[in-house]
Amino acid sequence: MKSTKKDKVPRPRKPKTLLQQLAAKPEKLFSGAFRQQYAALCFRFLPEDAGIEILVVTSRDSGRWIIPKGWPMKGRKPYEAAAIEAVQEAGVSGKIRKKPVGSYTYLKLLDDGDVVPCIVDVFQIEVTETAGKFKEKGERILAWVSPDEAARRVREIELKSLLVEFVPR
Repeated sequence: MKSTKKDKVPRPRKPKTLLQQLAAKPEKLFSGAFRQQYAALCFRFLPEDAGIEILVVTSRDSGRWIIPKGWPMKGRKPYEAAAIEAVQEAGVSGKIRKKPVGSYTYLKLLDDGDVVPCIVDVFQIEVTETAGKFKEKGERILAWVSPDEAARRVREIELKSLLVEFVPR
């Protein structure tokens, strides 16, 4: 006898989004458990006063567009950690401001599958040098784009605002 209904094949479970994972454990948001990170907003001036370009890179895991960022480093000031991330992730260096130009928050998926909220202080770097070889070359895509295009590419709302409103100091 033929079955008239299609045989149901169990679908693989779709992984929960970061927000769904965090919603299952809301205490993480309110326990003061925000993790600190530091980021580099790398920019360069265009010729003939035509504005600036901002460097965006892809993350190694998901391939989404971000700015270079990382965890605090023992013995390093926050702006120094941001500068080191810019060199490691994008091969760029230059003149860095010691005070953050802003900050943003996002949900970080850790290697163990856990999700933690992070606050990221952002330091501007006027790029004066680019290296042909750097630690994460080939692991990321780099793009120099307008501030509006940089904002369009990144996901984090607060970072989008920071990029669109960015004025070099």
